[in-house]
Amino acid sequence: MPAAVLFLSLIAGAALAGCAASPVNLDPLSVNGRDGGGPVPTYPMLMRIGAAAQSGGDLPNAVGIYRRAAEMAPQDPAPLIAAGDALLQMGSVNEAIVSYNAALVRPGDTQDAQIGLAKAFIKTGKPQLALSPLSKAMEVSLLIGVTKDLAGQHGEAQAYYWDGLARAPGDPALTVNLALSLALSGDYPNAIAVLQPLAMSPAGSAQERQTLALIYGLNGNTAEAARLGRIDLDDVSVEHNLAYYQSLRELPPEARSQAILSGSPARAS
Repeated sequence: MPAAVLFLSLIAGAALAGCAASPVNLDPLSVNGRDGGGPVPTYPMLMRIGAAAQSGGDLPNAVGIYRRAAEMAPQDPAPLIAAGDALLQMGSVNEAIVSYNAALVRPGDTQDAQIGLAKAFIKTGKPQLALSPLSKAMEVSLLIGVTKDLAGQHGEAQAYYWDGLARAPGDPALTVNLALSLALSGDYPNAIAVLQPLAMSPAGSAQERQTLALIYGLNGNTAEAARLGRIDLDDVSVEHNLAYYQSLRELPPEARSQAILSGSPARAS
């Protein structure tokens, strides 16, 4: 997808995020426990109060509550990401960038911090700076997806690939891995539907075409697998691959996944 189109979609998303209802002026100081009259607010409670303030349009209070939550959970990036989102809605772009960067040094899932940082850089009028966090966010989706696939958690893996593709439509690596994951979970029609437009486009690579051939081979459609194979390979290589697909079909599902994702030879037990 052209970078300009991606930037426009991010700007549109950021603009929609900025549309809020009139403030409700939720007062975090009225929470029980601040005056000794009740239980001390917990971290989950603060996050819920912050979200309520943010959804009601009381963004300054939301930021303050999220920052207090961040102090209570110094290893969790979520409150700093939430504070960055609220600051971005307020138009405090530089403060949002600081909050997102602070989240990135914490352990845990910081993908939303990368996306928020990209949106903030776009708002500064320097879209070229958004490329790095966007690239890192896509890498996170890809790496987590592959890890989930290797663990046999194909449904969870696919959710990460789809999430990445929602942010970077048409990304080749995410598309190929999503198609493979769908095939490994037995959903061959959708695997083919996902990969075929990319693999058979004028810009499609040999790797993408041969991954599509692999999916056809796993599904037992050796004729189509052979046809695709011959686009890039000689007859000897095509016959070798067809034998490989057959050996993969004979493996149990877990062993098949390990063989394909690790690139190791297939061994029927």
